[in-house]
Amino acid sequence: MGRLLSEAVPYSNRPIRSFVLRQGRLTPAQQRAIVAMGTRFCLPFDKCPPDYDAVFGRKALLILEIGFGMGETTAQIAQACPEHNFLAIEVHSPGVGSLLQKIEKNGLTNLRLIQHDAVEVVDAMIAPESLAGVHVFFPDPWPKKKHHKRRLLQEAFVHTLAERLIPGGYVHVATDWAEYAEETLSVLMREPLLRNTAERFAPRPATRPQTKFEARGLKLGHEVFDLIFRKVSR
Repeated sequence: MGRLLSEAVPYSNRPIRSFVLRQGRLTPAQQRAIVAMGTRFCLPFDKCPPDYDAVFGRKALLILEIGFGMGETTAQIAQACPEHNFLAIEVHSPGVGSLLQKIEKNGLTNLRLIQHDAVEVVDAMIAPESLAGVHVFFPDPWPKKKHHKRRLLQEAFVHTLAERLIPGGYVHVATDWAEYAEETLSVLMREPLLRNTAERFAPRPATRPQTKFEARGLKLGHEVFDLIFRKVSR
């Protein structure tokens, strides 16, 4: 995984969402973290890109993560790569509270959060050719065929992500759902701005930590698929 135009597709009023907003219960500690740290580390949704150098107080390559869950992997990657800035998106409040706790515990300064629909954030708040990388780890596979239209990684959104990457920037997807892995591989292969770094699926890079959930699945014989594509240089 790396270190490091056409008009954006309008999604602002799209009727189909790639998530269901469940009202998960916040623990007292998560609630305290949101109250105490939200103002500093959470960015409000806006209709134009902020000055991320000003947001982070420095100039550094920016990595976007979509759907960070409870933030375990996000915090580990941000801690392991202090030279990068990380912007992480999640819609569920318990996950936001949990990651804010990890930010406080580990003293992380290179991570900011947005609690909003990721498709709308990418469309409105990320400028073209401004990202060094995009992480999409274990997105909801929406396994029922009638729900496949809700899957995040569809052609229009993948094209928008590719436009937001700098030349040589990468998209890294991981999933444990074989059918979704094949579909995503096909979608990424059809995007002319991206090239696969492997023949099909890539080995898991050491820079993507293995979660406890993933390790349990592997012990049960579940396979995890990594896809790493880079933006072609002009």
